[in-house]
Amino acid sequence: MATKREQQLQVMIDTGIVAVIRASSSAELMDVIAALKAGGVRAIEVTMTTPNALDVIKATSERFGSDVLVGVGSVLDAETARMAILAGAQFVVGPILNLDMIRLCNRYDKVVVPGAFTPTEILTAWEAGADVVKVFPATKLGPSFFKDVLGPLPQVRLTPTGGVTIETAPEFIKAGAVFVGAGTALVDKKAVAERRFDVITETAERFIAAIKSARS
Repeated sequence: MATKREQQLQVMIDTGIVAVIRASSSAELMDVIAALKAGGVRAIEVTMTTPNALDVIKATSERFGSDVLVGVGSVLDAETARMAILAGAQFVVGPILNLDMIRLCNRYDKVVVPGAFTPTEILTAWEAGADVVKVFPATKLGPSFFKDVLGPLPQVRLTPTGGVTIETAPEFIKAGAVFVGAGTALVDKKAVAERRFDVITETAERFIAAIKSARS
């Protein structure tokens, strides 16, 4: 039987997308998450650059429970990862490779997605216990990089973050990414400011449909 961590990782892979959110307030974030959930997005990454990020993660975890996987992003070290996990984060994402962070997440049995840029960093992260390796910034490398890396390293799971759009997401999936991370292309700032959350739901549905289409 799959562990809770394996089940949560499978949710991220099956959905094919992790929403990367920076919100100005906790209340605004709740509305955005509800809109994304309505559009089929199940994994939400709250970045540590969000004001009062730990309080937001705690409130979000309590509000949505198991309906939504709430994780933490922009994590640079093990101490921050531990605080976020204790606040309720179910997965941890970093922009860089920090081996202590990977070890800590493994100890707490949480999905961990460290950042890497080169094939050497990618393999180092994978061998240290990463569940998925985040190629960041992916826009600088493009989908062909994924295909090239997965040729000699087929065992590694990769995800792109950084400027992923509804047009490029399917290309990354076709090139071998297990899921994509999307921020501004998924959560339109103007729509949030105008409280037009139906726009976010619709965009989420389009992203998921595009990824599903790329997989088939």
